[in-house]
Amino acid sequence: MVKELEQLIDMAKNKPVKTISVAVADDSEILKAVAKAVNLGIVNATLVGNKQRIESILKDENILLKGAKIINEENSKNAAKIAVEEVSLGKADFIMKGMINTADLLKAVLDKKADLRGKGILSHVMVYETPTYHKLLFLTDGGMIPYPDVNDKVAIINNAVFVASSLGIQTPKVAAICAVETVNPSMQSTLDASMLSQMNKRGQIKGCLVDGPLGLDNSISKEAANHKGIKSEVAGDADILLVPNIESGNFLGKSLTYFGNAKSAGIIVGAKCPIVLVSRADSAMSKLYSIALGALMD
Repeated sequence: MVKELEQLIDMAKNKPVKTISVAVADDSEILKAVAKAVNLGIVNATLVGNKQRIESILKDENILLKGAKIINEENSKNAAKIAVEEVSLGKADFIMKGMINTADLLKAVLDKKADLRGKGILSHVMVYETPTYHKLLFLTDGGMIPYPDVNDKVAIINNAVFVASSLGIQTPKVAAICAVETVNPSMQSTLDASMLSQMNKRGQIKGCLVDGPLGLDNSISKEAANHKGIKSEVAGDADILLVPNIESGNFLGKSLTYFGNAKSAGIIVGAKCPIVLVSRADSAMSKLYSIALGALMD
């Protein structure tokens, strides 16, 4: 089982080399990550953005990036369209968000002319390696869907299971986390969690184990689950944390990074190709792990 993000790089190196298309690539941390991925043999790269600025960063930062194609486009929205078009035309396999607003990039991805829409919804999956947990932790959705209903949550689970399965994790355990671990009719998230658990038991959500509502503590701590008398295959051993809304996912993810010293990788799934998406404030290593994660999605 994959337990460290560094393993994603090793796994990606053993796959056929893919081409990444970077929308608005003129940023030093992005270029460092892409250069490292190229030099490791994980990807080939197409960089769309201000060519003069890209070349200046590469020179000033002494970044060795061999064989990259640079497409000059100074307007960020046009750069997004071009980066997406590279995938639509079969010249690239997946997309990476550079120094551009997520909304502008997704608008280009979801344009009917791009033909990259998938059958379901797009959702964001973060993968965390934390010093205090015994395996990788998948968090969804803290970046795409503000207030998902139960049908959205089914699709979000399916997308996260796809990512986990791509890393060789069989039958991932999904904890639908809420503020409490009991069903409360006045708290919609607990009703959704209970419904998702029942749908999983009846085979409507496949390829995973779903339980909820569960608190964050008893989702990741056997001791907390035992203390509260919770008997569950998921409790204390969750692979995927399904959050009730975007705020809780955003806060939890950033808490893992800034308070918990977690390493991370992030990706949007649900389109016909993966979209590497991490915070612009994230490190070059986080971006490298995210590129490796994108390269592993088939």
